[in-house]
Amino acid sequence: QVQLVESGGGLVQPGGSIRLSCAASGTIFSISTMAWHRQAPGNQRELVAAFTGGGSTNYADSVKGRFTISRDNAKNTVYLQMNSLKPEDTAVYLCSMQIRTTTGWGNYWGQGTQVTVSS
Repeated sequence: QVQLVESGGGLVQPGGSIRLSCAASGTIFSISTMAWHRQAPGNQRELVAAFTGGGSTNYADSVKGRFTISRDNAKNTVYLQMNSLKPEDTAVYLCSMQIRTTTGWGNYWGQGTQVTVSS
C-alpha cells in the first residue's frame, strides 16, 4: 500500500512564502511523474507544477516565476516552494505521483493541505 502525505500548509500573508512537502511511503520500486495541483472552492482542480517522466518541469502560467517544484528522490518526496503569494493562490494543494509498486504502475494522490493567503 502506497501513501502520499502532504505537509506545510497554513495561513500566510500576501507577499509571503510557504513550502509544501509530499512524501510517499510504502513498497515503491520507482516514481515517474510528480506533480502539485490545487483546487479552490467552486473551481476545477488545476495543475500547478510538475516533473514529467523525462525530468523536465512544467508550471501553470499563473505561478511561473513565483513557485518552484523540487524533489528528493532518496526520500520519495516532492516539494513546492511558493513565493510572492497572492490571495488567489488560496486553495487546497494536492500532490500526485505515478509510482511502480508490486502490482505495477499506478497514480496516487495525497489528501491535500490547505493554503490560505490573507492579511
